[in-house]
Amino acid sequence: MSAIDGLPPLREVIRDHDLVAKKQLGQNFLLDLNLTSKIARAAGDLKGCDVLEVGPGPGGLTRGLLAEGARRVLAVEKDPRCLPALAEISAHYPDRLEVINGDAMEINALEYLTPPIKIAANLPYNVGTELLVRWLTPAIWPPVWTSLTLMFQREVAERIVAKVGDNHYGRLALLAQWRCDAKIVMSLPPEAFTPAPKVHSAVVHLTALPAPRFEADPKLLNQVIAAGFNQRRKMLRASLKSLAPNMEALIEEAGIRPTERAEQVTLEQFCALSQILKRERAAGRG
Repeated sequence: MSAIDGLPPLREVIRDHDLVAKKQLGQNFLLDLNLTSKIARAAGDLKGCDVLEVGPGPGGLTRGLLAEGARRVLAVEKDPRCLPALAEISAHYPDRLEVINGDAMEINALEYLTPPIKIAANLPYNVGTELLVRWLTPAIWPPVWTSLTLMFQREVAERIVAKVGDNHYGRLALLAQWRCDAKIVMSLPPEAFTPAPKVHSAVVHLTALPAPRFEADPKLLNQVIAAGFNQRRKMLRASLKSLAPNMEALIEEAGIRPTERAEQVTLEQFCALSQILKRERAAGRG
């Protein structure tokens, strides 16, 4: 299907440029332009927005984003073999696509964009979670981006939207839901990709909130969450005891039973506990 823009079908693009997906780069190409257009639409109204895309590969999602009206797309691609295919898209959409050949882990690509900014990507499996955490933890909130529309392995997607008590509930859910509304908007089977991965995939849409859901110090909140889930089978009075000498009393003050495990504690309770710990440390007691 190439009706979205008149460019060749992606299978032809991959064949003509000899683009064999590389496992070490976390590449799995999504070739159905109906699906890439659907992902682009899941990002919302793109008109008047700059869009950051990481790992465009042969450009399926890139084409969808441009066809859906993105003002400008900045695509960060580590694999130089993909650059000729992306150059063809750039020529088809003059002045609307810029490609950076580099590692998204080493480039602050958001510096190259003008708000309003959205991020949309079929993220390489090997760096997807780390990139998400970076985007969720900027020094200043609200962030420069308004939304994230990202494809992950299905298990990672479920970790992002998990609720308290779920098997997938943990640090990623808390980080995402503290500052965003998060929902799964698409599911994709392995056979949608070339080569087919061994896992199912899903697209998550995260909308940045104007302010965090509950007041909390970001550094302390992350510290409390990390300590709790690093030893998730332990009761909180054991897993958090290194954070303060009177930690059990502080846990109770936050309205949490010290015998609870991290997976049983709500986001609001974690935030309350981090604020109590902040107070104790400011008073020289933590």
